[in-house]
Amino acid sequence: MAKTREIKGRMKAVSNIKRITRTMQLIATARFQAALKRATAAKPYTEKIAELVGELAGAGGSIKHALLETPEESTGKELVLILTADRGLCGGYNANILRTASQYLKANTDKQIDIEMVGKKGVGYCKFNNIELQQVHTQFGDKPVYEDVEALANNYMERFTAGEYDSVKVVFMQFETIARQKPVVLPLLPLQPPNVEEANGSAKGKAKGEVDYDFSPDAEQLLGKLLPATVRTELFQCFNDAVVGEQVARMVAMKSATDAAGKMGKSLTRQFNRARQTAITTELTEIIGGSAALE
Repeated sequence: MAKTREIKGRMKAVSNIKRITRTMQLIATARFQAALKRATAAKPYTEKIAELVGELAGAGGSIKHALLETPEESTGKELVLILTADRGLCGGYNANILRTASQYLKANTDKQIDIEMVGKKGVGYCKFNNIELQQVHTQFGDKPVYEDVEALANNYMERFTAGEYDSVKVVFMQFETIARQKPVVLPLLPLQPPNVEEANGSAKGKAKGEVDYDFSPDAEQLLGKLLPATVRTELFQCFNDAVVGEQVARMVAMKSATDAAGKMGKSLTRQFNRARQTAITTELTEIIGGSAALE
């Protein structure tokens, strides 16, 4: 009897866990759909502004800009921004990002790297491993606002152009499809110079040299506005991809937990039925044995 009560208690606990993980899966699914909508809405603008910069670069010849070149006097310092989640229960999402960041740091021990962190999980990891953080950003949450990301990007551009850092990189989970996300180290600054040959041939499929542009204002002034906008939109896209990847990972993890709880519930039900049948058989045997003894 004690065994059946114990199994029944476990069945109830597993049922409660399954109900919780199922609810969390549905919440993660709703958040994923909202985050995916925001990310896909911003992506065409990010791609188009990069394409426009490439066309201007191709038509305007060689360009020079502070955001495209490392500082003349190298400081040997680099800034790395790591995007993690505030909450767990999302599978290997945070572990994969932090592993990628750790590998990058170990491969670049010759550089002085300042680390800035987004997400409580990353902060906890760094405290446990005694990794010093330059700054922790707590203002973004599950729905990063463009104005907050813009302020951070402006801060990075100011510090980079002032010669404080030779480069700025972002470690985050890049979203490709629902079935595929990968942690990457993205060079944010200096911006990679646009491919001039591709830019010249991009307009309506025309070959290099067939497209002539008249600039008003001139190409240098236009790029002075477009290049900072490119940095801001690229960083904003990183945040959007990170949120989408987190929700996908949580959705998959909670579905796996729900399925596992369902299998365990079935297994416990079989155990309970066997234990109950054993108890009934034992009682019947005792009754028959007692009846036979009285005859």
